[in-house]
Amino acid sequence: MILVTTEKIEGKEFEMLGLVKGSCIQTKNVGKDISQSFKTLVGGELKSYNEMMNESRAMATKRMVQEAEEMGADAIVAVRYASSAIMQGAAEVFAYGTAVKYK
Repeated sequence: MILVTTEKIEGKEFEMLGLVKGSCIQTKNVGKDISQSFKTLVGGELKSYNEMMNESRAMATKRMVQEAEEMGADAIVAVRYASSAIMQGAAEVFAYGTAVKYK
């Protein structure tokens, strides 16, 4: 499955099948939340949250691709990501794009 952020794939003609999306909401355990809150006092990268967001993006992408495969898509164009805080220490990552089938 080809994923691109552009609206076209060079050298390919395709028909649009429709919107596909995937999302993931994750949180870290309370122990990680406490240790990361101490990190805000001294500064630096919040590695635990960084890992959480990377895992969430991967899961949201996987779910989007699964939806596209179920539609018989060959690729997804105009792929975008969005994220939002759900509550303290929890975030949603949302992936979306347009499923296409080559002609």
